[in-house]
Amino acid sequence: MPLKPAILCDLDGVVWLMHQPIPGSVDAISRLREAGHRVLFVTNNSHSSANEQAAVLESIGIPAVGDVVTASQSAGALLHVGERVLTCGGPGVMQAITDAGAIVVGRSDDPNLPKDIAVDAVVVAFHRTFDFAGLTRLSATIRQGARFIATNDDATYPTPDGVIPGGGAIVAAVATASGVQPIIAGKPYAPMAKLVRSVLGNADISGAWMVGDRVSTDGAFARTLGCHFAHVRSGVAHSADEVLNAEFEGNDLASFADFIVQKYS
Repeated sequence: MPLKPAILCDLDGVVWLMHQPIPGSVDAISRLREAGHRVLFVTNNSHSSANEQAAVLESIGIPAVGDVVTASQSAGALLHVGERVLTCGGPGVMQAITDAGAIVVGRSDDPNLPKDIAVDAVVVAFHRTFDFAGLTRLSATIRQGARFIATNDDATYPTPDGVIPGGGAIVAAVATASGVQPIIAGKPYAPMAKLVRSVLGNADISGAWMVGDRVSTDGAFARTLGCHFAHVRSGVAHSADEVLNAEFEGNDLASFADFIVQKYS
């Protein structure tokens, strides 16, 4: 029997909103796995580490150890062993930098950070303590020659109470202030595609499905990978001028699971 295609599943807006499960999502993952599909969670959420996100998934009934790929991990893969890194971001970014063998020399929101510290790379991600002092420090460091790496460029982030500014809004501010465009690690860009292929064993994934709520990110990532795109409307709504290239369009992950289980039965 041929292997069932892998399912690449976004988290925010597809499985949950601020870690609150979207109705039907937990059962949908279970049904997809029972039908023989590998489910890999591919997220631009950089704040928490992959292990932390797997633990939260476990807490809502979805075993996921080894099945979470984050934009922070993708950013870490762009670093070199021994590189000195100035960052702004959550614990997931800090963990990814350390796992890459690079050295965190400081955070942009640390008021005691020495001004003359040597920095090889700047990694920018979503965080809630972004301020003018941090923007000044980050942009100046980049202008002085440090590599500029961003975990993702998602302008907004979905929550149960509506969207809030995302990591991409912070990245845009740093890019404007520094005059330098970053290397973007997460979806829909090549570094994340390389990481996903590696996790899946570098097998042919043209038959895989990327399930997401954001056309500009998840739909574009499906094109980067050369796989199918399934759009669900449980998170960020796409704007009228976005081109919807989805081969499946549905309300939520549960409706996608219905479609896939029937399609490959």
